[in-house]
Amino acid sequence: MREAFSNTLVQLALADPKVLLLTGDHGYALFDEFRKRCPEQYINAGIAEQNMVGMAAGLARVGFRPFVYGLAAFVPIRTVEQIKLDIAHDCLPVVLLGDGAGFVYSHLGTSHQSTEDIACTRAIPGLEVLSPADRFEMTATMEYAYAANRPVYLRMGKSDRGDVHAGPIGPLRSGRLLKIRDGRSDRPGLIATGSMVRSAADIAQELDLAVWSALSLKPLSADDVCAAARACSSLVTLEEHSVLGGLGAAVVEITSEQYPVRVLRIGVPDRFSEHCGTHAYLLREHGLDNESVRARITAFASATEPAK
Repeated sequence: MREAFSNTLVQLALADPKVLLLTGDHGYALFDEFRKRCPEQYINAGIAEQNMVGMAAGLARVGFRPFVYGLAAFVPIRTVEQIKLDIAHDCLPVVLLGDGAGFVYSHLGTSHQSTEDIACTRAIPGLEVLSPADRFEMTATMEYAYAANRPVYLRMGKSDRGDVHAGPIGPLRSGRLLKIRDGRSDRPGLIATGSMVRSAADIAQELDLAVWSALSLKPLSADDVCAAARACSSLVTLEEHSVLGGLGAAVVEITSEQYPVRVLRIGVPDRFSEHCGTHAYLLREHGLDNESVRARITAFASATEPAK
């Protein structure tokens, strides 16, 4: 997925000399090809993320198309004020790229993990929030973010979990859910985002459940969410993000007003990690490994089955 990100960014920059890449002293190997082919469009702003976002806002005001890259713990979390006031307030065409979201930087501890970025960015007016699940969604979201010509936050989680689509998905339509697989109508449907789409697809294969990928978290199509709810007995949301303010919250906000249905929100509990460890370890600690998720979905399905 990171290769698709890098390749798409290079192609956008080659096609438009106004495209600039700003990085906060991260992503050197990732951007080798960009620096080789577009050296005049690359800016290393150093470990000064707030200044980097302000710089991107200024560049956007004079006609450039900045892509701002950093770890999700810093872009957007360290720079929320600058994103809100410098970029979103005036609807400037800046794409913010938060890499390593969730527990990707597991061994570096809480300071480098980001399980609150969706909640923070969803609340900023005028800022779209995207969360691709594989290389095909990554290419589509990058192209969409450039064409949108407005503020976008693109969340990059665990990038090596494999494809969930068989091939390119075509142009992205704002807010839409993407159907990954069909399932039984008398069982819960799974709506997942980012790295958890792969988990949802694997578990759904075993339990014969329908799966949708929410690669757009803001906006999120109320029509699509309600259609998913009508197609299933209930809904389960999966995200490598806090259960507060993320995908699960967005789905519940829609269904509570337009199509009331039981919703199980599976995400990071409202607490910090107790220990450092591998990415797989932290998923287990927070109940996001496949075995734990499968058990919760099975119990939820049993509890919500209609009486016979």
